[in-house]
Amino acid sequence: MSLIVQKYGGSSVADAESIKRVAKRIVETRKAGNEVVVVVSAMGDTTDELMDLANEVVPMPSGRELDMLLTAGERISMALLAMAIKGLGVEARSYTGSQAGMLTDAQHGSARIVDVTPGRVRAALDSGAVAIVAGFQGFNRGTGDITTLGRGGSDTTAVALAAALDADVCEIYTDVDGVFTTDPRMVPAARKIDTITSEEMLELAAAGAKVLYIRAVEYARRHGVTLHVRSSFNNNEGTLVINPADGESNVEEPLIAGVAADLSQAKITVVGVPDIPGKAAQIFTTVARAGANIDMIVQNVSAAATGRTDISFTLPKTDGPGTIAALEAARADIAFETLQYDDQIGKLSLVGAGMRTNAGVSAQLFTALFEAGINIEMISTSEIRISVVTRADTIAAAVRVVHTAFGLDSEEKAVVHGGTGR
Repeated sequence: MSLIVQKYGGSSVADAESIKRVAKRIVETRKAGNEVVVVVSAMGDTTDELMDLANEVVPMPSGRELDMLLTAGERISMALLAMAIKGLGVEARSYTGSQAGMLTDAQHGSARIVDVTPGRVRAALDSGAVAIVAGFQGFNRGTGDITTLGRGGSDTTAVALAAALDADVCEIYTDVDGVFTTDPRMVPAARKIDTITSEEMLELAAAGAKVLYIRAVEYARRHGVTLHVRSSFNNNEGTLVINPADGESNVEEPLIAGVAADLSQAKITVVGVPDIPGKAAQIFTTVARAGANIDMIVQNVSAAATGRTDISFTLPKTDGPGTIAALEAARADIAFETLQYDDQIGKLSLVGAGMRTNAGVSAQLFTALFEAGINIEMISTSEIRISVVTRADTIAAAVRVVHTAFGLDSEEKAVVHGGTGR
């Protein structure tokens, strides 16, 4: 008997008909002789709607009460799904994150899992029932409060339960047929990837690919959980995310696994920084204290006449205002001249383990962008990734030309069944 953890996103349980379709799939998996744990997100756009409602009530809701509000979405979907499964003749029990043993730190809105004690889930499985767990949420023992794990938290919940229960596989169901070489909504010729390493998936997730969230991929890699990303709208095989340490990686890895685009970042340029030791440390200490998550950093060559330089970095748009305020407050100490804020940028990332052993990837990327008339503003690399920043209004065209330039186009049009890919 295999133990399978299945996670269904909001688009997969968007309405009553979708919930009944998902229930049928779960029952089929259970009747095939498997133990089944299911993690569900809130229905459709429920989380966004609840957030909008909170912001209408008060401009800055408290973190504690916001977590109490937002976790209601998953409780609704888990209970409805349990009802639907019971209606098909199979016992099912629903559990909140705290009931399922998802223990977290006390950080509201972006809590991190510190332990998983799935005693009640294991007991439900032992009795022959399907266990339904609300994703995205946990519980802090110190405060006694409900917490949320942040965006993509349901993926992380599923992977954490799979690790704690020693599941055979963690299936992440969405509204596309797996992980594609790029977003099929942006490039209909995107090709489904059959197998991808967790290392490549981490880079794609960090670069903006939305089919899996980076925290879930990192948790899966750390704990040796095999992920299977597939569609809840059909029975097609999806994409296996494997750990190379398991000996399952391809002997000859493909040159490029995929292209990711990210429009969620902004760029801050600190203009006229004295080019002396310690100034970069001051800038990024200030940024860290503001709680910003830095991605790319570029420092210009110092101007000989002034002895000053410019330092640019990218960060999530949501961190922009707070970071600007923190830097302005420290202007006298750092002694920079001005700040520039640009939220109309886009980041394109090319990812592939084959880059390690193949020359000319950078030249091919830059040539494709040049021939399309797309200007590059910043460049960042790792062993298996090249990222460039360009204008937001050119990012879609950039992805298409790069996808074609590296031979990733498929002859068949990718099918997106609905929703946002989550």
